[in-house]
Amino acid sequence: MATKSKKVTPLMQQYNTIKAKYPDAMLLFRVGDFYETFGEDAVKAAGILGIVLTNRNNGGERTELAGFPHHSLNTYLPKLVKAGQRVAICDQLEDPKQTKKIVKRGVTELVTPGVALNDEVLQAKNNNFLCAVHFGKKQIGISFLDVSTGEFLTAQGQAEYIDKLLQNFTPSEVLVSKQQKLHFNEVFGKDHHTFFLEDWVYQTDYANETLNTHFNTKTLKGFGIDHLLEGIIASGAALHYLSETQHNKLQHITAINRIAEDEYVWMDRFTIRNLELYNPNAVNAVTLLSVIDKTISAMGGRLLKRWLALPLKNAEKIKSRHEVVQYLKDENSLLLKFQHQIKQIGDIERLISKIATAKVSPREVIQLKNSLEAIVPIKQLAANAKNESLKIIGEKIQACDSLRAKIKETLSEDAPVNILKGSTIAEGFSRELDELRGLAFSGKDYLDKMLARESEATGIASLKIASNNVFGYYIEVRNSHKDKVPEGWIRKQTLVNAERYITEELKEYEAKILGAEEKILALEQQYFNQLVNWMHEFIQPVQQNAALIGQLDCLCGFAQLAGESNYIYPTIDESYELDIKNGRHPVIEKQLPPGEAYIANDVFLDRESQQIIMITGPNMSGKSAILRQTALIVLLAQIGSFVPADEVKMGLIDKIFTRVGASDNISMGESTFMVEMNETASILNNISKRSLVLLDEIGRGTSTYDGISIAWAISEYLHEHPAKAKTLFATHYHELNEMKDTFSRIKNYNVSVKELKDNVLFLRKLMAGGSEHSFGIHVAKMAGMPQQVLNRANKILKKLEKSHSSEELTDKVKTLSDNEMQLSFFQLDDPLLEEIKDEILTTDIDTLTPVEALMKLNEIKRMLVKKKKA
Repeated sequence: MATKSKKVTPLMQQYNTIKAKYPDAMLLFRVGDFYETFGEDAVKAAGILGIVLTNRNNGGERTELAGFPHHSLNTYLPKLVKAGQRVAICDQLEDPKQTKKIVKRGVTELVTPGVALNDEVLQAKNNNFLCAVHFGKKQIGISFLDVSTGEFLTAQGQAEYIDKLLQNFTPSEVLVSKQQKLHFNEVFGKDHHTFFLEDWVYQTDYANETLNTHFNTKTLKGFGIDHLLEGIIASGAALHYLSETQHNKLQHITAINRIAEDEYVWMDRFTIRNLELYNPNAVNAVTLLSVIDKTISAMGGRLLKRWLALPLKNAEKIKSRHEVVQYLKDENSLLLKFQHQIKQIGDIERLISKIATAKVSPREVIQLKNSLEAIVPIKQLAANAKNESLKIIGEKIQACDSLRAKIKETLSEDAPVNILKGSTIAEGFSRELDELRGLAFSGKDYLDKMLARESEATGIASLKIASNNVFGYYIEVRNSHKDKVPEGWIRKQTLVNAERYITEELKEYEAKILGAEEKILALEQQYFNQLVNWMHEFIQPVQQNAALIGQLDCLCGFAQLAGESNYIYPTIDESYELDIKNGRHPVIEKQLPPGEAYIANDVFLDRESQQIIMITGPNMSGKSAILRQTALIVLLAQIGSFVPADEVKMGLIDKIFTRVGASDNISMGESTFMVEMNETASILNNISKRSLVLLDEIGRGTSTYDGISIAWAISEYLHEHPAKAKTLFATHYHELNEMKDTFSRIKNYNVSVKELKDNVLFLRKLMAGGSEHSFGIHVAKMAGMPQQVLNRANKILKKLEKSHSSEELTDKVKTLSDNEMQLSFFQLDDPLLEEIKDEILTTDIDTLTPVEALMKLNEIKRMLVKKKKA
């Protein structure tokens, strides 16, 4: 017997058809005054939004249901997108009153983590990048597109470079072809929010056609990206995705730019993470960006993040930024005038994008006009400045006179957010609109006159004329005067104490008023849409203004930072030196208790005399802070900021490498030591003449002897490498201090410690010479370790120190001495034998630690092997 087919309501049929087109998205289905979700979508929505999940029978089948009022969309949509959902907004495409059939519906926008124009989803000082990645045969292509600002960037390179860009730009969503899903996760990990596209999207011809069609060009040569074959494919995929998500109005995406790898300082992902430039590594940790960000505008905030991600290598460009900062620092009144005007400028970059995408409200157009008016004095001030870079900014700023005048003429100053609320178009703009408004809003006088007439005619002094949504306009008569009501009045409603009536005159007036209100709304929408369409020709000038205000805001912020925090102008030249006098850590100095001064330190590195500084000292003494502050001072200098020091002279740095602490990557199945070795190998394979290398506690992820051997070998490699990269190496292996005797460009420094009777005081000052102790037990005491544990640790330490100074090691050295005669390949009078003999005889075996003995043996072995080869 055939089973009875389940009956589905017309509404659910319509829902299922639309949902089938967007299987990967949560569908918000407009039903009357609510957005509803059904089935699995409803379960997810209820969990994310904390709204009630109900059930209803649909053709005999239970369906989950969850919804919220349509006017609450801006409250709930950001929560869904931030939870990683792709949200398809399905609206009613016709007025329900105008049809007797089921209302026509369709998806009007697909909002995803990487494609959003809603202010509630976006963060003012952060870009919201959609990223696309394409794996070519030799290189990987990547593109970044922010639909809310119109920025479109592309690049290509090896996996390490693409990984760095992903860290720098922190995209909200990454597009990858379905075929490359596993490969992407293997190379870049699973931390990114990914969406997988069909493989056919990633084709050369399709990408070129997509981009050329969008930009209305025949070739991409004009953008300087025609040689980036993999980058073009990634860019095509990103643009394709916008059309897939119902974003077809994209006039604000006016260009695509190459991220030129050779123009910026190289920092691998570990360095970006280790230095905590803009993402903290721990809860409540303070980033460099949060300390240096004095920008006022959203454009400045986003640009500063970009500058920090991509420090310059061009000395001229850096110098021009420094000169502006110095000029603004000296001309404080000008700085304050600039900042006062910038405060009045909204996010014009995103506002003009809303014009292009037709998502703009009347109030936002007024905000754009007000912002452009605030830019005019900036243009004047910059053009008159006695600094070349500021003059150029002043000349390039567009006054947009006709745009401002047109908006002022068309819109009323207090235009609403929602055009349906009326009073959008200015008085005097349209005679027809003004007449209709007169009719609609002069009604009170008309009704007052009518009320006076009817009161007099009927003799009812207490008559009242009012209206409601159900019955429209009516005359209300108390029951005590019912007998005085004229025959021509029609009863509309009976109340407990009164009756409500309507007259022919009142009916005609109501029709007139309602007709006027509908016409007013239609005209206001028509004039507003005409204005928005006309404004399209100003997209590029406004985008240019946004970029220039962003630059000026960043430079004003640097000047303010320099004044408030006592930063100085760094000297950058073509030398290979790095000379920092009394450098400070920009973040740590801001976290100190009031009144406590940061202990400043000197650092000098070059390629001739002091290439590698070996810094020894106990944990907590400040070794890591010195390493990080050196990198941060260099970074700040090369983004155009002043720096926290008394004086800085430096040659350009082209690469900064850091290996700091045991940053575990266990989530990817690798041990601490394996991660450490991977990161260090990456450094050693990529160093250049202008590199700055910062190594902290290399080798501590394994046994002591292994650790010392690896740290020694790495230091030796860096010393002997032709690049002679400038290196700071912090270690608690004070055995490495011996390297200075063999390697001329290695110098020992220690972070000074003052020993008190039962305690230790960390002075945090960098001093010449090596450190001899680790003070680990003192640190444990400061951490609040139980006294019993500390006492036991001291006893064990003394026992170990005693045992390590005696027979076992002495025997090893003696054995070496007894076997001297067996070295048959030496002549008895060989000078090397004399050298080895002196080395052994001058060694004080009683004070030798086990590690020092092994190092001594290793040194003698090296001498012998060298002789044997000769």
